[in-house]
Amino acid sequence: MILYNVPSRTGQDMPIDVIAELAKVGNIVGIKEASGNVSKVSQILENTADEDFVVISGEDGLTLPIISMGGRGVISVAANIVPDRMSRMVNAALAGDYETARKIHFEIAPLIRALFLETNPIPAKKAAELAGLASGHLRLPLAPLSKTNTVKLADELRKLGVME
Repeated sequence: MILYNVPSRTGQDMPIDVIAELAKVGNIVGIKEASGNVSKVSQILENTADEDFVVISGEDGLTLPIISMGGRGVISVAANIVPDRMSRMVNAALAGDYETARKIHFEIAPLIRALFLETNPIPAKKAAELAGLASGHLRLPLAPLSKTNTVKLADELRKLGVME
């Protein structure tokens, strides 16, 4: 089992002491950390260092810094659109090749921001559609991506060669 700390969705931020205690439970193997707080990630890593417990980025834009502190990967939104780049960035960082990882991070950072112009998964589904990938339909209460944000998202996809 993997814990998922996403305060923007739940309205609650898991306290570090609770995470550290849960890290001792045998079937809890890690956490997808999406609080947006890099200092908190550091504290989680500090407090679970003696456990067989992994920290995984839950925020694409923080994946590189999280890995640099000892995180082990990402559960990614952007990987649905640019899997090759995301995979190369993560693998480079995990191998200690931060120069390559940084280059890819900065290359895809504008797309990552565009994928969160509105509530996830709205922009991700639109990006998949624009890229010619299977995207599925939005279900209520989600609404289509605004026209303004669709233009911004399409621009970032074009810059990366994901769509024409």
